[in-house]
Amino acid sequence: MVWHSDAEPPPVSEQAGRANFAKPPTLRATTLSVSNFHQHGELYAEFLKARKRVFIDGKGWDLPSTEGMEFDQYDTPLSRWIVVHEFGEVLAGIRLTPSTAQCGIYSYMLRDAQRGLLKDIPATVLHYRAPVSDKIWEAARLFVSDGQPASRRSLLQKTLLLSMARSAVEVGATQVIGIVPAVFQRWMARIGMSALPIGPRMEIDGDRTQAAMMNVRALVEGLTNEG
Repeated sequence: MVWHSDAEPPPVSEQAGRANFAKPPTLRATTLSVSNFHQHGELYAEFLKARKRVFIDGKGWDLPSTEGMEFDQYDTPLSRWIVVHEFGEVLAGIRLTPSTAQCGIYSYMLRDAQRGLLKDIPATVLHYRAPVSDKIWEAARLFVSDGQPASRRSLLQKTLLLSMARSAVEVGATQVIGIVPAVFQRWMARIGMSALPIGPRMEIDGDRTQAAMMNVRALVEGLTNEG
């Protein structure tokens, strides 16, 4: 499972999702890469520590960790990491990996699951062969830190998803693939993002999930045109 949330969002129209996106100036979203780590102090380490608190300490997942940080075989220089933070505290995050990635025997999570390389994600996760394209990136390890009130979680989710879309478009992607909650269409509607189911609904690590393809370029272009 790659998407963490402990609450289903309320129904929200596409128009309302866009109109209510205003965020406080203290809340920041930063896209990290190996080329800019040095510009952001301990932010990457704090991001990995937040992942450990959510996925290992909170969810009980069997994942690699060291010095209080969670990581896996997809945290390589090929990836990007979007971190939502405020006053030095990491509040939400996600990892983007190109579908063209190759590091040893691994490529990207959904494709490797389909190839039978991952024990926790069924090989039947997609309806068709996992895509490999410069225009498609994978979103994984999405989380919002626990202990946030419902209204705050909504803001963090919107900030993170919109920042993910913009970051993906900046590296040439038109679409983002990933495992999302089975109610993903409501999630996407909150920021006006269109998405299509591309796999069966299934339960992974106790969560009802489904693979989806998100049209990030259309979202970013639409927001740009709106000014």
